[in-house]
Amino acid sequence: MANNSYSGVKNSMVEANHDGEFGCTLKELRSLMELRGAEALSKIGESYGDIQGLCNRLKSSPVDGLSGQPTDIEKRKTVFGQNFIPPKKPKTFLQLVWEALQDVTLIILEVAAIVSLGLSFYKPPDAKRENCGRAAGGVEDENEAEAGWIEGAAILLSVICVVLVTAFNDWSKEKQFRGLQSRIEQEQKFTVVRGGQVIQIPVAEIVVGDIAQIKYGDLLPADGVLIQGNDLKIDESSLTGESDHVKKTQEKDPMLLSGTHVMEGSGKMVVTAVGVNSQTGIIFTLLGGGEDDDDDEEEKKKEKEEKKKQRKIFTPWCISSTDKKQDGSVENRKKAKAQDGAAMEMQPLNSDEGADAEEKKKANLPKKEKSVLQGKLTKLAVQIGKAGLVMSAITVIILVVLFVVDTFWIQNLPWDKDCTPIYIQFFVKFFIIGVTVLVVAVPEGLPLAVTISLAYSVKKMMKDNNLVRHLDACETMGNATAICSDKTGTLTMNRMTVVQAYLAEKHYKKVPEPESIPPSILDILILGIAVNCAYTTKIMPPEKEGGLPRQVGNKTECALLGFSSDLKRDYQAIRNEIPEEKLYKVYTFNSVRKSMSTVLKMADGSYRMFSKGASEILLKKCYKILTANGESKVFRPRDRDDMVKKVIEPMASEGLRTICLAYRDFPASEGEPDWDNENDILTGLTCICVVGIEDPVRPEVPDAIRKCQRAGITVRMVTGDNINTARAIATKCGILQPGDDFLCLEGKEFNRRIRNEKGEIEQERIDKIWPKLRVLARSSPTDKHTLVKGIIDSTVAEQRQVVAVTGDGTNDGPALKKADVGFAMGIAGTDVAKEASDIILTDDNFSSIVKAVMWGRNVYDSISKFLQFQLTVNVVAVIVAFTGACITQDSPLKAVQMLWVNLIMDTFASLALATEPPTEALLLRKPYGRNKPLISRTMMKNILGQGVYQLVIIFSLLFAGEKVFDIDSGRNAPLHAPPSEHYTIVFNTFVMMQLFNEINARKIHGERNVFDGIFNNLIFCSIVFGTFIVQIVIVQFGGKPFSCVALSIDQWLWCTFLGFGSLLWGQVISSIPTSRLKFLKTAGHGTQKEEIPDEELEELEDMDEIDHAERELRRGQILWFRGLNRIQTQIRVVNAFRSSISLYEGLEKPESRTSIHNFMTHPEFRIEDSEPHIPLIDDTDAEDDAPTKRNSASPLSPSPNQNNNAVESSNHLLPEGPKSGTPSAPGSPLHSLETSL
Repeated sequence: MANNSYSGVKNSMVEANHDGEFGCTLKELRSLMELRGAEALSKIGESYGDIQGLCNRLKSSPVDGLSGQPTDIEKRKTVFGQNFIPPKKPKTFLQLVWEALQDVTLIILEVAAIVSLGLSFYKPPDAKRENCGRAAGGVEDENEAEAGWIEGAAILLSVICVVLVTAFNDWSKEKQFRGLQSRIEQEQKFTVVRGGQVIQIPVAEIVVGDIAQIKYGDLLPADGVLIQGNDLKIDESSLTGESDHVKKTQEKDPMLLSGTHVMEGSGKMVVTAVGVNSQTGIIFTLLGGGEDDDDDEEEKKKEKEEKKKQRKIFTPWCISSTDKKQDGSVENRKKAKAQDGAAMEMQPLNSDEGADAEEKKKANLPKKEKSVLQGKLTKLAVQIGKAGLVMSAITVIILVVLFVVDTFWIQNLPWDKDCTPIYIQFFVKFFIIGVTVLVVAVPEGLPLAVTISLAYSVKKMMKDNNLVRHLDACETMGNATAICSDKTGTLTMNRMTVVQAYLAEKHYKKVPEPESIPPSILDILILGIAVNCAYTTKIMPPEKEGGLPRQVGNKTECALLGFSSDLKRDYQAIRNEIPEEKLYKVYTFNSVRKSMSTVLKMADGSYRMFSKGASEILLKKCYKILTANGESKVFRPRDRDDMVKKVIEPMASEGLRTICLAYRDFPASEGEPDWDNENDILTGLTCICVVGIEDPVRPEVPDAIRKCQRAGITVRMVTGDNINTARAIATKCGILQPGDDFLCLEGKEFNRRIRNEKGEIEQERIDKIWPKLRVLARSSPTDKHTLVKGIIDSTVAEQRQVVAVTGDGTNDGPALKKADVGFAMGIAGTDVAKEASDIILTDDNFSSIVKAVMWGRNVYDSISKFLQFQLTVNVVAVIVAFTGACITQDSPLKAVQMLWVNLIMDTFASLALATEPPTEALLLRKPYGRNKPLISRTMMKNILGQGVYQLVIIFSLLFAGEKVFDIDSGRNAPLHAPPSEHYTIVFNTFVMMQLFNEINARKIHGERNVFDGIFNNLIFCSIVFGTFIVQIVIVQFGGKPFSCVALSIDQWLWCTFLGFGSLLWGQVISSIPTSRLKFLKTAGHGTQKEEIPDEELEELEDMDEIDHAERELRRGQILWFRGLNRIQTQIRVVNAFRSSISLYEGLEKPESRTSIHNFMTHPEFRIEDSEPHIPLIDDTDAEDDAPTKRNSASPLSPSPNQNNNAVESSNHLLPEGPKSGTPSAPGSPLHSLETSL
């Protein structure tokens, strides 16, 4: 790595020059970046003179940046390294094969097959053979006995088949993830100055010496030193764990580190370290040693914990791919979102498990439930598996008992030692039959189906402009019941233009001619617009001839710059005259100020401050207003009310945003004001003008919103705009219908209604408001979060609400994380918002959300289709094998045939049914909700109906087939008898019925036409067709390994006809109304929190996620724990008194005691609101564990406020364990075991 190659460089200039003629070495820069604050400043002072000196040594200019010549850039890359961190290698195909082999049922089969193989080579003396009982004798043909090994070999072969298919699926899945990952990486650009031009380059292209422009919402891609900054505040929690925002200035602390977030302000920095040499990179390199999965020594574990917390720091928004062993540290809040952004394609996909997407997706959340679907599936799979296990055990027992009774009791034979191998062979055969029953019963295709379906959807959703960062977000979207959308950019086009203005006492309904405005006002207006808009915002010439000019940067500011161009003035000339370095002070825009101000120092020593902001807020601070003759006159509260009524409200009711522009002079005689006292600075303003900015509604939005409403999804608009503007836009979009009884509230009013006298938020109060609320205007980010949380925690509706939220600003972070699905804007969104989201809308368009809903519902339906098919096969195959074995001492379906059926129904069917494309019809039904069982009554009816049909046919063939087809009976054949036509027909018919039933399974809501749209799904057609061809090959040429005999055309036609019967029978079934069949039960419910007993909840507190499968298996152990628990508690109390320590000692998990650098994995969202009684939303929120909350389970929560923060803000001082959300109850059984053991 780069750092090793320079480890020997001394600080001597000779070698430094030798290093590519730069005035400083890699090593010097690295050591410089390790310093902070005053130390760093003194180091820069003594080594380079000042920051300018540092730029000179790096051959870069603070104003023009690097030359941008390829040779120079290449040289810098070779000397100082590239800005990317090498990724971890993907798993090789062989590793994936090895993982697929770990499956228990497969291992059992392999063992059985090998035993069977070994025994088949043993031949007892012929004479003795007759003495071993009826079943053993009767082998006429030598060749047949020779072929005894084939069955074992065939089983091994089919196992290999299954393994390869599984491994291949995993491999292609991983490949897709990597593709997605690199796509995400290419998307992240950063703004740098090269050759005097401001350009955007991919993050990986940044080199040392680049001058980078940084602004609010950025995630810094490299280390650097600040050259110029306005009001810059950085959240360094991802490196230091300190949650307070750090102020950065050239005078006090100019060091900027990669992986930290800009929470306020803007500025420029010179890049000093990239890739593996940046602070983040160094940490990654150190941790590189802890990569191996097998090293479980303590220190490795420690390193791993650090690494997990550290995992996130580089490129924002990479696909979630967290390590299974991750400890849920405090910060990985409600979703694994915090954790996922791995470095620049840095840690691609550690899929530690084969098809278990669920493991990979999110194994690190404190008490995060698995995705709803996964929960239901796992539970269902375990129940089916248990049933299968019982059935297979019974099958084996019955077979063995029948054999023993028949041979030793009825035939009355002695046990002859020469016969032992033969008897063992029989037992092995029975065992194999038992295992195959189990193999068929266990639906290992379920996790596969989910993964395929999700991966397929994710891939297709890319085309619909949805970049999915967490697989299960896609499925959650299908259940969404509410969408809280931003207005700007999502519902509207985010192309803003000034269309009205109130200027010089006159309200212009369209942009005025420059001649009609007094020149003195015009000059002040244009100067104010030019300097008081971020210099990163500008209007560029259109890309195509005759197109609209391109707006770069903040769109509201673009509208103002466009306004100055409409007034025939050039803002760029003013900016060239007053470059950004000359601005005296800048108060940047943030959600609390709701305004932005810039101070200029005039030639005579006085100061002039320009401000712009939301009109109702700024007008309250204006004491004067410019009149038609260019003078200023007093502006009284009465005049202000007039203006609001006559100017602002009419503008707002047409859906315009109103922005007020004002200025204030500070005369030289009063000396320099105290700039930090904002309240005194931002007052006594003189209003220049008020403009109305139009942001037209996107043409496709009203239609998309109609679709949502039809699909049972409520759309709510949450915006920072004025309430009249918001109401007008909501009506245009169709969120509000004229004549409806819905609420539109402002943030203040909303807060007043949801808080009690003490100023605390009460859930009951929120419940009174949210069902009717459609528009929330002038809302702060806190309000957005409160609303989302209120809706999610609400129990008023019959089903729990699933809420999706869209957001683009840094301040939307908390709401995006709290929501079930967070959508971030790909174009307008800040890095922080993307980081907190689950899905990124690459085109910022609301109608893409509707597509996401469609895909989500489709995933759910695909899984149900697959289940309906799979369960029918399971039920039938198990019953046939079981009864067949009991009655004829031999399973009608042989082991190898069972494995083939298993392959059809598990792997291929999951491919075929999980890739059905979605149709618009999915949007015509209401959302399923969380508690809807996977298998509805209609599906149950189909499964049982088809099962009955198949069993009747199979048993008729089995016990009467030889008469119908006039062939020899295949029942009661001896051990190595040749395959019979009879059993081949049974097998063939069985497979045909599955094939036709696969077509039936395409519809799950009882539709008649099962062929509807079948040709849209090529995968389905090719799989059904392919299976049919392979089946012909197996039957005609499979011979001994598949226990098949070639069939005649007549027999084939009969088999196919009986198979086709299942389609006809399907029509009969769908004619029976489900409502009549009251006795049908549904299956596959999710586990409700309420169903889990308290003791278990306490144990689960310790688990990372509630794994339903484990719960099923752990019922028995609970009784154990209770007994132990009492003893343990007593022992611990005694010990506690002895050592006089607190009961809570040793309760924190060992991991939570890592160092203070609890590398916080997420930017702190602290929103100080002007009203003190609003609890801060900060990291201590224990961000409301899993979607279903359990406030009651928190034993340490004295605070009445709704979020479980045990200690509200003081928590920032505790680096230790108590921060970890709600420490699990001291009495919990698992804890007592841990602590005592």
